[in-house]
Amino acid sequence: MSQTHHIPNDIPPPVEQYSCMVLLVDDQAMIGEAIRRALAQEPDIEFHYCGNPNRALEIARNVRPTVILQDLVMPDIDGLTLVRQYRHDPVTKDTPIIVLSTKEEATVKSTAFSLGANDYLVKLPDNIELIARIRYHSKAYLNQLQRDEAYRALRHSQQELLDKNLELARLTNVDGLTGLNNRRYFNEFSEIQWKRAIREKAWISVLMIDVDDFKRYNDTYGHLAGDEVLMDVGGVIQTCADRPTDLAARFGGEEFVVVLPGLAPEDARAVGEEMCRSVAQLGITHSGSTAGAAVTISVGCASLVPHRGDTLIALVNAADGALYDAKHQGKNRTVVRLAANAPAPAGDAAD
Repeated sequence: MSQTHHIPNDIPPPVEQYSCMVLLVDDQAMIGEAIRRALAQEPDIEFHYCGNPNRALEIARNVRPTVILQDLVMPDIDGLTLVRQYRHDPVTKDTPIIVLSTKEEATVKSTAFSLGANDYLVKLPDNIELIARIRYHSKAYLNQLQRDEAYRALRHSQQELLDKNLELARLTNVDGLTGLNNRRYFNEFSEIQWKRAIREKAWISVLMIDVDDFKRYNDTYGHLAGDEVLMDVGGVIQTCADRPTDLAARFGGEEFVVVLPGLAPEDARAVGEEMCRSVAQLGITHSGSTAGAAVTISVGCASLVPHRGDTLIALVNAADGALYDAKHQGKNRTVVRLAANAPAPAGDAAD
């Protein structure tokens, strides 16, 4: 008679079935978003952000990351002090730590390693290198944790904290109506991308987007219906700006803005035209529109390979000028300008 052999329940499954949990400790929210976006397409890597260095150890104890990305220069407390604290705490003493610095310094690197750091990267690192190092250190740490029978309870607690805290962090940068990023975060994020474009001599494009005849829509159908339109248009914009490096935000009222790092004018135009088509295809009735029978948008696009001396505000103004042109050429279209330092037209774009 054959016997059935049961695998004990307290034996964890293979390491490959687990996700990496990254905790970034950095007081700059823009760095947090840049790294979140770098990891967004990696289904086996989960991300948690701590912007308050004074709470870093507390959060690390609760989240139990498989890798800590630790910035060195922060207010109130420096990163090397936190490395020392992690290594003296029984919960985080073995957690891999990757130190992030603004430059390569042999003395700082030596001190970081002597205090217990596992790795050292100059921020913002190349995405491929960052992901590879996260996976390498996480796998080694997970192999160690796999031998700990408490690991399953750890993952359950980790996931609950991830869901709650990421949502709280996300809400500070999100427009409450559309779910897109808000203007404050657009300002922070676009500055990062602008500096990177100067450094890498790369294209950067900005789209300014406005709902055509929106005041007439509100006057005809009411403000609640107008809010529904803004949510629908915001959803289309987010879908079309779908690369990890793209950022869509509500600029104010019925106006939206999109940053497209690395896109040349024709590619940016294609994104704007896709947005126009997709909004029109929603088929939202608009009897007061001067551009057709349905809700439409106009898009102004400006693109530039910036150099030192150029300004981001000039690029945004050029996109706003292109939007002005799109309105006066009949609406429901995309117009492109190449020069970020082109003078902005007098007055605002027409409704």
